[in-house]
Amino acid sequence: MLKLYIGNKNYSSWSMRVGVLMTQAGIEHEEIWVPFDAFTQGSAFKSKMATLSPTALVPLLVDGDLHVWDSLSIAEYLAERFPDLQLWPADTAMRAVARSVCAEMHGGFRALRNHCAMNIEADLATQGAIIWRDQAEVRSDVDRIVAMWSELLAKHAASHADGMLFGRFSIADAYFAPVVMRLARYALPVSADIQAYLERVQALPGVKAWIDGAMAEKQFVAFDEPYRMSR
Repeated sequence: MLKLYIGNKNYSSWSMRVGVLMTQAGIEHEEIWVPFDAFTQGSAFKSKMATLSPTALVPLLVDGDLHVWDSLSIAEYLAERFPDLQLWPADTAMRAVARSVCAEMHGGFRALRNHCAMNIEADLATQGAIIWRDQAEVRSDVDRIVAMWSELLAKHAASHADGMLFGRFSIADAYFAPVVMRLARYALPVSADIQAYLERVQALPGVKAWIDGAMAEKQFVAFDEPYRMSR
């Protein structure tokens, strides 16, 4: 059976991408939780992951003797390993665009990431209002995401009951699931069609299972809680 090593579901956006993808697609796997303590050399987290991955990071997919690290590489491997699941859109042009938006997410939107750390169990609307007021780069990131999603949804959402970015659920929706959680938990302003997409994504069984797991963790990790010092 495939093994997926993940960090805290509440905080680990990189883990969420792959966890949501595999669960939503029905890919059988064993989920192995490696809790965050610190990312410094010698920490329990780093020590554990260093025995498994050259980056000592999550997520990590283990398939027999093969270890695949980095969320985008894992998604590509799963798409090749399970071609019948069509994790990328079947159409060549749509697939190219889906890969492009995932790559844009993989290397971009740093202001949103830096100022709006993922924290699924927290209500951060008050902090979100301050960030929205004070951080022009966050507003720019959200504007780009909204424009991207709006264009894709207008073209493809009606083509499948899932109502996702390319019609049916794909790697692209899994890849942006942590952004969905950021926009929702920080209550950042978006248009009505984007708000509806946020709600559809959160209702997906794979996403709901991840959210439920995050809510059940009850583990406070100080360096992942920039806006709260205690529960």
